[in-house]
Amino acid sequence: MNVTRRQFLLGGLGIAGGVTLAACGGQTGGSSSSPSVTKAFPTPSVLPDPAVHKKLVAKQRSIDLGGIEASTWGYESQDGNPTIEVTAGDILQVDIDNQLPESTSIHWHGLAVPMASDGVPGITQDPIEPGEAFTYSFQVPHSGTYFYHSHSGIQLDRGLHAPLIVRDPSDPGDYDVEWTIFLDDWLDGIDGHTPDEQLAMFDSMSGTSGASMEGMDHSMHNMAATTESASTPSAGAASAAMAGMHAGPGDPALGGDAGDLAYPHYLLNERIPAACRTFEAKVGQKARLRFINAGADTIFKVALGGHSMTVIATDGYPVVPKQVDSFYLGMGERADVEVTLADGVFPLTALAAGKDGRAFALVRTASGEAPSPEASFVQLEAPAAFLTDLVAADSARLASGEPDVRLDVELTGQMMPYKWGMSIDGDTLATVNSGQRVLMTMRNTTAMAHPMHIHGHTWSLPDNGGLRKDTILILPGQSVNAELIANNPGDWVFHCHNGYHMATGMMAQLNY
Repeated sequence: MNVTRRQFLLGGLGIAGGVTLAACGGQTGGSSSSPSVTKAFPTPSVLPDPAVHKKLVAKQRSIDLGGIEASTWGYESQDGNPTIEVTAGDILQVDIDNQLPESTSIHWHGLAVPMASDGVPGITQDPIEPGEAFTYSFQVPHSGTYFYHSHSGIQLDRGLHAPLIVRDPSDPGDYDVEWTIFLDDWLDGIDGHTPDEQLAMFDSMSGTSGASMEGMDHSMHNMAATTESASTPSAGAASAAMAGMHAGPGDPALGGDAGDLAYPHYLLNERIPAACRTFEAKVGQKARLRFINAGADTIFKVALGGHSMTVIATDGYPVVPKQVDSFYLGMGERADVEVTLADGVFPLTALAAGKDGRAFALVRTASGEAPSPEASFVQLEAPAAFLTDLVAADSARLASGEPDVRLDVELTGQMMPYKWGMSIDGDTLATVNSGQRVLMTMRNTTAMAHPMHIHGHTWSLPDNGGLRKDTILILPGQSVNAELIANNPGDWVFHCHNGYHMATGMMAQLNY
């Protein structure tokens, strides 16, 4: 079958709440046309009496990154803040009005919502076309740190994303302060460049534009979105995009290359290091930090100067607390940490792993001179922990059992030509039965790390202390066993959360 470019992405924000600012020393893309959809998609049932009713507008906007204005896209909320905060068990209703020049959708990253609200065009719903509206409605199943983002085209890299924090009604909240740390890599609207232009460059390197991609399920075909800028680029666009090709030092702990793009900016809560956020508290207070990597192509190495951090949860599920100096956070991963704050002004740094750049903020408990964004410190230089080294808390473990189905998942691809893919026992679609225990063995045969994300479920890692993860960073040459219970009927994609890898084919589907 002929399949047009499958495009995916995350993306807008507004998390200035609880922080202050401190001095810290283009084009919008073409319209999309989706293939005609023959599948009848279920419409989300609008549940009564929502505890939270959010009204969003997806629109073009201008954003101030800290003295740098970027023309981009994002979510505008009626209350001025697209961040969503709910309590587990709440009914959440989100009305989205699409005022973009392209179709769009919203995916609730990490939440096992009903299929009708999962937000994948051509798989779970029709695209939300320009000028149209759509309502997502579901009961929030689980507490934790999540985010929501567009799952259409390369819109992830255009700022269509925001935090989604789900409170635990049984959690006493024994923290003096709590901060959400939203990490991102940014190129949209900088010197007129767009992610669509970059994807076009990669597409021209693949040699497969418009080519047949055998074995791809028909529903995958319906997920495609073609943009004007995703056609063969002009020489000018090609050279501009090529200038952003990653040429950093790499990261040996990640197996070498850690990404495909050298971004002009890396952001922490939408700010560049030179105009960073400052998180203020008192000496001795206990802080909870919720880290979210919303980047499209960047793994971050996170550290807080003068402090070790205790990781207490990842991807929404509690873990046996582990003290670390620093940790890696892959695209789509989340981590909750707690820390008792010392006396002073401290750098909160997220290195763009294997690249030349960082995101940065300050944590201030006293007066004093602020450290430079470029400053190094003991915790940042220490070897970083991987979240997959954590062990699940007893309350988070799946009951033990033998798998009913075993699936072999192979990750493939390379930079030149730019081709990324994956298969399940040689195909891109697997069908199982409801209630079955499914064990996936994911083998990374490529030379890059891939953060693999599944929809509608959270994996358990039986070889990693039963750790629960919906996004798993798999290193080059590594194999990871991940199991799930097929208890949420539907058609579910799983894919690399590098937006450009997913857009060029690193995606498969599990149906039941």
